[in-house]
Amino acid sequence: MSTQTKSERSGRIGNDDHSLRRVPRSARYGFGSMLLQWLGQSGSLSQFVLGATLGVGMGFWQAFLAFTLGAVTLEVVIFFIGLAGQREGLTMTILTRFAGFGRNGSALVSLMIAVSMIGWFGVQNGIFGNSMVELVGGPVWLWCALSGVVLTVLVIYGFKYMMWLAKIAVPLFFALVAWSVMSTLSQHDIGELIAKQPSGPLLSVPAAATIVAGGFMAGAIVAPDMTRYNSKGWHVLLQSSCTMIVSEYLVGMTGVLLGHLVGTSDVSHIVLSTSGIVGLIVVILSTAKINDWNLYGASLGVVNFVYTVFGKRMHRASVTLVIGVLGTVLSALGFLDHFKSFLSILGVAIPPVGGIIVAEYWVGRRMRGALDETRASETMPRVVPTWVPVVLVIWAASFCVGFFVDWGIPVLNSLVTAFVLYVLASLTGLVRSWGTSEMEEHVD
Repeated sequence: MSTQTKSERSGRIGNDDHSLRRVPRSARYGFGSMLLQWLGQSGSLSQFVLGATLGVGMGFWQAFLAFTLGAVTLEVVIFFIGLAGQREGLTMTILTRFAGFGRNGSALVSLMIAVSMIGWFGVQNGIFGNSMVELVGGPVWLWCALSGVVLTVLVIYGFKYMMWLAKIAVPLFFALVAWSVMSTLSQHDIGELIAKQPSGPLLSVPAAATIVAGGFMAGAIVAPDMTRYNSKGWHVLLQSSCTMIVSEYLVGMTGVLLGHLVGTSDVSHIVLSTSGIVGLIVVILSTAKINDWNLYGASLGVVNFVYTVFGKRMHRASVTLVIGVLGTVLSALGFLDHFKSFLSILGVAIPPVGGIIVAEYWVGRRMRGALDETRASETMPRVVPTWVPVVLVIWAASFCVGFFVDWGIPVLNSLVTAFVLYVLASLTGLVRSWGTSEMEEHVD
């Protein structure tokens, strides 16, 4: 039986997010609406730049192989984690409480995800500011402030308003970018561009696949934040697959051709070279549909962290306002340009979380029983494991493998290591919780 209240159905600010409880079946969305949200993640100027980076350092078919390896890795992670989120109707940070990490371990995951998302929100906001200066002039800080304020207000009002943005932004973005890029490529022989040799330092396929998979791995891990609103499990597979096809093959491989064309990864000027309002709209839409999810995921992580560590029930809208202002100020000051190396480290620390979630939820099932018992009633379990010490050891070991081992694909290395170690720990009885904690269902 659904526990959704009348005020929740009416769309009160922030209440449609169910930050710390299950999303009722009655509050979920259809296939088309959720597909637009997924496709919004593939509509980014940075994806063209990623493709061009590969195009400068490798041939077209090598780049195709690298995108394929990266896309398959991401799709496997998204599907299994996303399907768990869809079945349970839970955010990633709450799911981790019952999928390996326990209550306190989930707080660490939440903090890491929140820091990463806030950082990328600021970085993307800074890219927006610099692009707007090139198009219309003015100070960078002003454009960063305007973008940050608008997106913060949007995310404060919650998921359904982000849905409306997707319905407008996604089709328009792809239409405008397709027109701009195809008008450029139509002036050249596509066969020659495909056969063209790389013009920059050579890039290996494993290194390129790492760039592809690592660039969206954080988004793959937090897939439950989106898939909990899916009404059916097969929607997760089809929607995420469509996103991979558009993002990696259509957008990414087009970027490879652009990289072969101009001989540099700085190809965003091609997309932005359309004059006047068209180029302006492309920049705005590109930033909006990436950054709203960065801010949304960060707010959910902070809500879980504060509630877990301090026992304080914070409304997601209030949290969004605070971190939105923080990310906006930092991007306006240019501080986050010095933060990218730290974000890269987090990019290696995040994949093991996905490996552990998949291993526990779908294979080990040492902690999932409480979710199974309460799923039909759409309520939350009354208690949750407090600590699962072996998981912290597995997490640290997997990070070290991904960070220090040069062989293979680092992101995949850390992900697989975490999965294998957790399965072994589960089979040998090492996955044990230390203590239990009460967990209330209605916390918003």
